[in-house]
Amino acid sequence: MIERIKEIASTNTFRQTLVTSSGTIVNGLLGMVFYILVARYLGPANFGIFSIAIAAIALIASIANIGIDTGIVRFVGRYMSLEKNKALRFLKLGLEIKILSSLTVLGIGWLIMPFATVSLLGKPELLHPLRLALFGVATSLLFSFITSSIQAIQRFWIWSGLNIFTNLLRLVTVVFLFNLGLLLVESSLWLYILFPFFGFAIGLFFLPGFFKVKNEKSVLREFFDYNKWIALFTLIVAFSSRLDIFLSARLLTLGEVGIYSVAVTLSSIVPAIVFAIATVVAPKLAGMTNDKDAYNYLKKLQLFVLGLALIGIVVGIPLSYVFIPLFYGSRYLASIAPLSILIVAQAIFLISVPAHTSIFYYFSYPKLFVYVSIIHLAILLVGGWFMISAFGYKGAAWIFLIGNIWNFAAPFVWVMRKFK
Repeated sequence: MIERIKEIASTNTFRQTLVTSSGTIVNGLLGMVFYILVARYLGPANFGIFSIAIAAIALIASIANIGIDTGIVRFVGRYMSLEKNKALRFLKLGLEIKILSSLTVLGIGWLIMPFATVSLLGKPELLHPLRLALFGVATSLLFSFITSSIQAIQRFWIWSGLNIFTNLLRLVTVVFLFNLGLLLVESSLWLYILFPFFGFAIGLFFLPGFFKVKNEKSVLREFFDYNKWIALFTLIVAFSSRLDIFLSARLLTLGEVGIYSVAVTLSSIVPAIVFAIATVVAPKLAGMTNDKDAYNYLKKLQLFVLGLALIGIVVGIPLSYVFIPLFYGSRYLASIAPLSILIVAQAIFLISVPAHTSIFYYFSYPKLFVYVSIIHLAILLVGGWFMISAFGYKGAAWIFLIGNIWNFAAPFVWVMRKFK
């Protein structure tokens, strides 16, 4: 066993994952302090409004992205060392589509938000925050273009540094406003919206020059032949990943949404670690052509993430009983119960990394996740409505756990059968 651990620790993936994971942990801590300050200052009800707006940014940006980030990692990672000009065409095409998508979201979203806030969520006071969220969608799309492009060319130190830098600037600004007593829902949202754009502008300097490349439309068909399944999968996952928040917004009070949102925020360090690992793994799997090499690589990765998941459960749940009252205050003590459930759910999400990334980047079969995610969406929608109605925010956490079990089990079985 010790030899196996040494073998895993000696791999490039492990070392590069340390870079991305360390950056993600630092980035997550900066983000956590940001959310703590916002939550403490705004209180549960206003923090509930803020959290719904942030969930809307993530939901709409995921849909508007139409699989572009995954396509960039896939094709730029594959062609950068073989056909550099072709790789640069994918970069330019990806940015052009993102700009067009951002403008479309702003135009259509501005018109339909009154209907969404009144008829769907039943909370007209959310209109202004959700219209602000549309600008956040645009900056989120631009920043994710930078991070996925840097990931594709495997410049992981820059990937980590850029994320940390933008979050650090945001945190310094929020501390400044906090001390002046100016931290309101609107100002908090503007801070969340603006700094990704600064990250986008800075990140352009670290990418290979792609603005002058010609004929980027020549790769459009190849791009969308792969991306069409990613886009459909992303559309479904975008709804399912935020459905607990929006069902809670519909069925619970804004204060209860704020309580649950603290639990969601604290458990989100795990998806950040998952993203850090996938950042390293994805371009490596995209370049593999041999089943034996891929299988051995994934076995080592599975042991690695399983160990991380167990540590997260053993440490995370007891720590929540100290962390929440100490940093968030007594108003958020009720967040401990849903957080404990969400920690287990996110640990299951972590151990699904090898199966998920191999399907996307080695087998190139994102179509599978369309079927998996449709069932996942049904579990969350039907089960979530009844569980939240019956058990409040604890029900939201339980249905999230059940959904993650399905999301791990189905792809894992498929991958194992494929290798055999």
